[in-house]
Amino acid sequence: MANLNKVMLIGRLTRDPELKYIPSGAGVAEFGLAVNRYYNSANGEKKEDTCFLDVSAWGKLGETVNSYLRKGRQVYVEGHLTYNEWQTQDGQKRSRIRVVAETVQFLDSGRSESRADGGRPEQATGGQARAPGPGPATGADAGPAQGGTVDEECPF
Repeated sequence: MANLNKVMLIGRLTRDPELKYIPSGAGVAEFGLAVNRYYNSANGEKKEDTCFLDVSAWGKLGETVNSYLRKGRQVYVEGHLTYNEWQTQDGQKRSRIRVVAETVQFLDSGRSESRADGGRPEQATGGQARAPGPGPATGADAGPAQGGTVDEECPF
């Protein structure tokens, strides 16, 4: 039986990326993403649903995301889902589904943000890394993150 774990999302960052380094030296940027869905209800009323997601970007991709993205920026994220379980200090079981980004493309120009060198970011690819999960994970390992690209000059 075939399996597929792939997500493609367009949304806006709900918070600035936070870059951390794991003991092996690999960097991981974590950020929130809000994805809107518009539809008409049964009575013709226009509705909007917003889905809030946690996203991780590993290696060079994560470092680039951390350098150039800020809350409110629109991005295209392609990646896969991971499921992590852990137990809190008071013994409660917790779980989370997270998006592991393999590709991140900047969809708006972000021209209001200044850069010290005055230029635009070069295309970057994400490195290979193992995603350990958000806490003391006891569930499935997220597996290696795939390489991704970041391009601020996306035409749409």
